[in-house]
Amino acid sequence: MHKFLRAAGFSMYRKKRDIERLLRLLEKQSMTTKCIQIDEETNVCEMRTEVAPGIGIAIVGELDGDGDFEGEFYYPYLDNTRESSFAECTVQRHAEKETFAGMVDDTCVGISLIFYVQNFLDYRERYIKKHGDVPIRSVSFAGMSDSGKILLPIKKTQKQIQRAKVAAKDRNTLIEAARNGDEDAMETLTIEDIDLYSKISRRAMKEDLYSIIDSCFMPSGFECDQYSIIGEIKEFEKIRNIYTKEEIYRMQVECNDLQLAICINCRDLLGEPAIGRRFKGQIWMQGILNFE
Repeated sequence: MHKFLRAAGFSMYRKKRDIERLLRLLEKQSMTTKCIQIDEETNVCEMRTEVAPGIGIAIVGELDGDGDFEGEFYYPYLDNTRESSFAECTVQRHAEKETFAGMVDDTCVGISLIFYVQNFLDYRERYIKKHGDVPIRSVSFAGMSDSGKILLPIKKTQKQIQRAKVAAKDRNTLIEAARNGDEDAMETLTIEDIDLYSKISRRAMKEDLYSIIDSCFMPSGFECDQYSIIGEIKEFEKIRNIYTKEEIYRMQVECNDLQLAICINCRDLLGEPAIGRRFKGQIWMQGILNFE
């Protein structure tokens, strides 16, 4: 089974025959279908079925000579209508199948974010029509989580919050300048990192680590589109899978000034989410490309 199928409310589906039965059911009840022709003999078709508000299962395959759909693989998806990043996005095809990965270098995160392109058929269709690169305006990020916990917020005054926002903005400006070859900016960033490491080392001796680290975005494991994050919960709601009746938390989380939607099975979340509290967990990063 897909590791993150449980995030869509299918935690009890573990055997191959059960999943095959589920996919046959979802094929019959698909809400949207999209097919594109790659060449004279090859086509790609995707069928999507929503299983909870904004959450669904996509089955990808092709149409045979008789027009019958033959599924090859599936994946759970989470919609996010809010634009997360306006940084330059690069898209590249996966080696083994007609799917794509995207990469965004957003200065507010500090690392290159690699994600699974959710609307890859839209991208492929535009690529075929334009015979080249497709201009991308922004990316809407979504993460499916298979494990997580709720952390209490770090107590801050309004003055500290404003100071942190100014510091983050100044740092992003320095990072952008350093990328463009500014040696002074590189030196300033190096000195700041040394000072920050020294402060954290001193505080870690007397304080809990999660009272020092407000938010983080770190690669997790060997797969490049999975991350360990800590972010502040801005919105949340409890929804239900219409097939299994399992409850799912859908949250809007701000992590390193990046807005993303997160969904997690209620069974996999330790603690009670609330606005202002923090979510800590492992996520599979998806991205919806918004075209110009």
